[in-house]
Amino acid sequence: MSPQTLGRTLIIANPAAYSGKGENAVLFATRYFSSFYSTASSCEVRLIEGPDDAQRMASDTHGYQSVIALGGDRTIHEIVNGLMRLDEQNRPRLGIIPMGSSNDFARTLGMPRNDPANAISELLHGEERRIDLGRVNDVYFVQTLSFGIDAAIAIDSTDRASKNKQAGSHLFVTSGIKIIVSGLRGWPYQAVVDGEIIEGMDFAFAVQNGPTYGGGFRICPDAVPNDGQLDLCLTVDDLSVPQSLKLFGLIRTGKHTKSSSIAMRRMRELTVRFQSDDVPPCQADGEKLVAREYHICVVPLALRVVTPANCPW
Repeated sequence: MSPQTLGRTLIIANPAAYSGKGENAVLFATRYFSSFYSTASSCEVRLIEGPDDAQRMASDTHGYQSVIALGGDRTIHEIVNGLMRLDEQNRPRLGIIPMGSSNDFARTLGMPRNDPANAISELLHGEERRIDLGRVNDVYFVQTLSFGIDAAIAIDSTDRASKNKQAGSHLFVTSGIKIIVSGLRGWPYQAVVDGEIIEGMDFAFAVQNGPTYGGGFRICPDAVPNDGQLDLCLTVDDLSVPQSLKLFGLIRTGKHTKSSSIAMRRMRELTVRFQSDDVPPCQADGEKLVAREYHICVVPLALRVVTPANCPW
């Protein structure tokens, strides 16, 4: 397949991504697009310097055909939320050059991870597809949303990523063990899932647009981002620490779905209210959210993305 042109292209890049390795990826991408003019009619690079920069930059992309996110899942999250501020007719397609610790959205798309040369090649020989997004309150997410212990583990691993030699699932494992053995038991909740009322105590409570979180943990193994639904994984039992550790180990390969302590389902709309005095942790694509009540829904086929030609879905 001959390379496609990305048209007028903006690269929004996080040079601090992947413990600073993003800087070399930015230099490589800049040299590449400057040298091969046929790949894009024009290419501009904007560097992220502080919080909300990526979202602000992405919301100011009228006239661009493509926006490329160079960074990890949180960078992609910010850029998508910026793009969704634009009306659909003026919203550029999204491409990614994944440079991060977890790279779970890249796994969903089948993109090379922490390999800018091969990622650019896949962008230029790839295909444009539409994907669903999740929305929680007024925030969009591309891959994962989780609450309680799930979120506490994700937030801890994200906070440690820039200071730790571990990455991806290894980092998630050590954070998980630390959080679980601390004795954290979860938060009671009441939820309405597509009209059905359910109650429980969370250990696993994840809403997924793609199958993995935490650098490859297969929390919702059957999730695909273009089926008009989100996938939900939640615990239905109050688990002891040993039981929680066992279940956590099973989640890594997706074998937890056979446990009687786990409920799996597809959904379009969910409202969840936590009933404890303290507000439980919550994260969307690695970004912290704070509320006592959350309304979640799927936004079908909301975003155009460039995927590899051999995309797994």
